[in-house]
Amino acid sequence: MSSSTRASKRQKPNDADKTFQLIYWPSIPGRGEHIRLAFEATGTPYTDVSNKTDAGVNAVLSQISDKNSGDEHNPPPLAPPVLKHGDDVTISQTPNILLYLGPKLGLVPDVNEDPVGLYHVNALTLTALDGLSNEPHDVHHPIASSAYYEDQKPEAAKKAEDYRNVRLPKFLEYFERVLAGPASQGGEYLYGGKLSYADLVLFQTLDGLSFAFPKRVGKLRGSGKYEKVFALYERVKGLDKVKAYLESDRRLEYSMGIYRHYPELDEEGE
Repeated sequence: MSSSTRASKRQKPNDADKTFQLIYWPSIPGRGEHIRLAFEATGTPYTDVSNKTDAGVNAVLSQISDKNSGDEHNPPPLAPPVLKHGDDVTISQTPNILLYLGPKLGLVPDVNEDPVGLYHVNALTLTALDGLSNEPHDVHHPIASSAYYEDQKPEAAKKAEDYRNVRLPKFLEYFERVLAGPASQGGEYLYGGKLSYADLVLFQTLDGLSFAFPKRVGKLRGSGKYEKVFALYERVKGLDKVKAYLESDRRLEYSMGIYRHYPELDEEGE
């Protein structure tokens, strides 16, 4: 078979003809919320099966089933969120999905103008997800994610104290420094003076933390040490398309997902 024939067989449909489908657990914002915000902030049409309970559960289970071996171009995902783009692309992992969507939705710098900008945005996103999403989850599940919070409350209390007093301020200080740095280009957004998916992720993580640790986040915000970070939070929240989304029934409420409010874990700290 000639190389031209192989290329013809692997030719993909035009992106404009392909639809986006987000597959995630129903009833919680979770890690799928970062993907929703990317679509909502850019006015990009997408299907969100998690807002249809039965369809959402079944869609997730079929993706993560041990019977799913993927196909010749797409390995099976371990866990949601999963993004389907048309019939030929199925990818998973929140930052990986955002890395894929960024150029398509205009949420990263133009590669012709800034060849490495995409990777800076990705690094900022990974940092926010590490310290402001994964670590808060581990606060209420410090021993085992498969065990109930009630079975690890003493350990959770110790983890929460360290997170409130050490880890959370560390990450807020970092993003304050990023916004004060020259690569931010003005301090309104994290990189390049324009909205990127890293800003949407930082907004969402801060919003979740405000639900999980309202006292601690309120005290840190009131300290005045992180004015640029919380100004970015309000800036993203006030974007027309984001504001409309947050006020719609598409925005799922926090409950028992990554961000959980246990009053005993939310002391004001030092």
